[in-house]
Amino acid sequence: MAKEGLFYAFLLWREKHIKEKHFILIISFLVGICTATSALLLKTLIHFFQHLLTGNFNVDEANYLYLLYPVVGILLAGLFVKYIVRDDISHGVTKILYAISQRKSRIKPHNVWTSIVASSVTIGFGGSVGAEAPIVLTGAAIGSNLGRLFRMEQKTLMLLVGCGAAGAVAGIFKAPIAGLVFVIEVLMLDLTMTSVLPLLISSVTAATMSYIFTGTEAMFAFSQTEVFEIRRIPYVLLLGVFCGLISLYFTRMMNRVEGIYRRLGTYWRKFFLGGVMLSVLIFIFPPLYGEGYDTIGALLNGQYTNIMDKSFFYNLHDTYWGVIMFLSLILLTKVFASSATNAGGGCGGIFAPSLYLGCIAGFVFAHTSNYFPFTMYISEKNFALLGMAGIMSGVMHAPLTGVFLIAELTGGYDLFLPLMIVSISSYITILMFEPHSIYSMRLAQKGELLTHHKDKAVLTLLSMDSVIEKEFQVVSPEMTLGDMVKVIAKCGRNIFPVVDERGVLLGVVLLDNIRNIMFRPELYNRFHVSKFMVSAPAKLYVNMPMDQIMQTFDDTKAWNLPVVDEQDHYIGFMSKSKIFNSYREVLVDNFSGD
Repeated sequence: MAKEGLFYAFLLWREKHIKEKHFILIISFLVGICTATSALLLKTLIHFFQHLLTGNFNVDEANYLYLLYPVVGILLAGLFVKYIVRDDISHGVTKILYAISQRKSRIKPHNVWTSIVASSVTIGFGGSVGAEAPIVLTGAAIGSNLGRLFRMEQKTLMLLVGCGAAGAVAGIFKAPIAGLVFVIEVLMLDLTMTSVLPLLISSVTAATMSYIFTGTEAMFAFSQTEVFEIRRIPYVLLLGVFCGLISLYFTRMMNRVEGIYRRLGTYWRKFFLGGVMLSVLIFIFPPLYGEGYDTIGALLNGQYTNIMDKSFFYNLHDTYWGVIMFLSLILLTKVFASSATNAGGGCGGIFAPSLYLGCIAGFVFAHTSNYFPFTMYISEKNFALLGMAGIMSGVMHAPLTGVFLIAELTGGYDLFLPLMIVSISSYITILMFEPHSIYSMRLAQKGELLTHHKDKAVLTLLSMDSVIEKEFQVVSPEMTLGDMVKVIAKCGRNIFPVVDERGVLLGVVLLDNIRNIMFRPELYNRFHVSKFMVSAPAKLYVNMPMDQIMQTFDDTKAWNLPVVDEQDHYIGFMSKSKIFNSYREVLVDNFSGD
């Protein structure tokens, strides 16, 4: 109690002596330090497990422990989540988007540490996913819970969630600009004068912490030995289209495979199928083990001959088409390995798989093109780097994040122009087929996605419960006109829902439709509600997204519409006036000051 008293005293002192906008900057600095520390801890744990388990593997032959380690990893992670966490911690970025859209930016406190434990075991033991989405969820949880600790309002909590995500990306990649751009593009927070400084502080602080503890060199050592020439731009455009199509394949296939796992039902069925699929794929294609950053480093430095180490295909490492076929099969199977990892009980994201696929796609594109004598020679190293930006832009629908992240990851700033070209062309290609990123498509299908479109964002933040009116007088179809007149005399409404004994909505009675007979007593016992009721112009269902509800109002030209559940049981009415009033309240509470 004494500690609580001191803390409340501090909050009161802070309110008197530190302005709100200045205190937000202090918290964003703390968020940057905490997220960088979390990122460093996660990377250290992953590398420790990987070195411990695979450090003594044979290079020139298959290693059968590849069949065991990934299964053990997802089993340990799955049991940890199932029996200790007891909450779903997968799809970290999707959870952040949902928290921003629906939960007033509140992320559960356990997310500060549980994703670190689960993902380090998953990836360290070979799970074919990335550590970035878990650490982004961790960073967002740090921002959210620090904000709640200091009693910040909801709009500030949303900003601090963004600060945590920006700090996580900046800390794990040593990429401060990419951290800022990621929050704007992927998490879809509006960039305003009040938000840009806290985001920058968190990003720069986290990146600086990473520089202090891991050095200032880029995450991937890349030396541009071949200057990019303007006449190679057509090849860059074609690479962008190729990356867009690979991104589409990865996005669509991941959703289908995840759907198959969801239909399996029980945890142990998912684990069994996921474990078998993952271990077999990694045994056949060892580069699928873990994040795959060793493969990226090798391809960026032109050392592709060692890609087939520790596999059945070692003897083909010095053949041209052997390398192409091996990497092409990895392009096709990576999505199955990543899906099996998460669905089987593991914890990880698709940041690293996107970078991994992009590097291989760019290399395969250039390596294949250079085989034909009538084509211009293109640098395989440069195109491997460009492919990373292309796939990331396509999968995440974030071309700016792709450009700045790859430039900061590799130090390839001299390739800014082709990076932008490949990112834009990849993004445009996938946009023709898939309007939402792999992160946002699940929420978009449910109408729960917050977007940069302010009108749609406000509608998304509206709660249906807050706009349903339930004080309408219910009538039954057997009631006489006389009974109806008595109901009208006690009620100030001009519309009345008609329901049967089960509560199912049958229609409505409109006051205007019976005005000509309601003052004729001789008709009171001759007419029943079933005779003069009419069908509602449309029904609104409780799970309908708000933008679809507004579209229904526009289509029917109605001012009031009934709300029912999935079995057509009457719940209440929704009116345009109530929605507009709530709209103005949400607009003022969440978007004022932009």
